[in-house]
Amino acid sequence: MPYLKITTSKSLDAGQKHNLLKTASKMVAIELGKPEQYVMVSVESPVQMQFAGTEESCAFLELRGIELLESKTGKLSQLLCGLVESQTGIRKDRVYINFADIKPSMWGWSGETF
Repeated sequence: MPYLKITTSKSLDAGQKHNLLKTASKMVAIELGKPEQYVMVSVESPVQMQFAGTEESCAFLELRGIELLESKTGKLSQLLCGLVESQTGIRKDRVYINFADIKPSMWGWSGETF
């Protein structure tokens, strides 16, 4: 159910994307207490972006999920910004994250909704 979309202006090679996908998937599953089989992660790179008036490397993350609790977003922000910084070199202050809690009736899977 959780979906993490990572969009960055930094050009990442296939190996970097693979490692970022794999690590982020496990991290999200653990932190949200969801089976990894339900976690989806995507990486879009490179995308032309500007942040704080410059085109220095930056990233925008969107984490959507059912029952995404506000009490978890602080730690998730810390972990996800750290992950992006360690795997891409993009500083934490160049990363925005949007968290969205989705109602089960607004999340479809396998021809049904949750």
